[in-house]
Amino acid sequence: MICAHGLTRNGRDFDALAAALAGRYRIVCPDMPGRGRSDWLSNANLYDFAQYVADCVTLVARLGVERLAWVGTSMGGLIGMSYAAMRGNPISRLLLNDIGPAIDPAGVSRIDTYVGKAPTLDSYEQAKAYTKEVSAGFGPHDEAGWDMLARHYWVEDHGRWRAHYDPRIAEPIAAAAGQPAPQLWFLYDAIHCPTWVVRGVASDLLSSEVARQMSERGPRAHVVEVPGVGHAPSFIPSDQIAIVEAFLTETQG
Repeated sequence: MICAHGLTRNGRDFDALAAALAGRYRIVCPDMPGRGRSDWLSNANLYDFAQYVADCVTLVARLGVERLAWVGTSMGGLIGMSYAAMRGNPISRLLLNDIGPAIDPAGVSRIDTYVGKAPTLDSYEQAKAYTKEVSAGFGPHDEAGWDMLARHYWVEDHGRWRAHYDPRIAEPIAAAAGQPAPQLWFLYDAIHCPTWVVRGVASDLLSSEVARQMSERGPRAHVVEVPGVGHAPSFIPSDQIAIVEAFLTETQG
């Protein structure tokens, strides 16, 4: 199973999920270019989906597997959707976490307010507090859960704390400002593997109407809604991990 993270996040977001499932599955949680421990790209224009999908195709080739499950949160879901639409792709089952082929402009506007603009802070405690504020859509977590969401999102640099991604990932997004988000139904409709959609009930990125349409066309996704959560379910709470377990079990074979 490959777990692909959201726009500013990194592969360590899936630590809790991986710990719960690693006894039964081989789980790979990559850092996309410019995030976490992956290198920053010399050309910010390459922070786009064509590059991400190409990198993931290369990754899968290096893993030496013929079939895999894909769990993708937000940006990671769009990467998985693009990959699963390719002819001869290896994805045998696909979970799209709070993302779909049509994106609500309200969520895009919210993301624009913080991507590439994270402050440099004096302490980890400040960084954790900032994470709670910006990532309130992840829903309620105990302190251990928020620590899991913050500890790898920030990196200490000369005694101060900065977000663990290249702020230039925002440049292609800024260049597209004012343009309507592309409709990707042509990709979604090309998917043939069993597909699940997990949606935060309060999501401002994946509307209930789009989720309904996803259940009725293309791969006719099975939709699971998570109450008390916006964008996006973190797969840290045990009830959310159980959703992924059910996804893997029901779609096997």
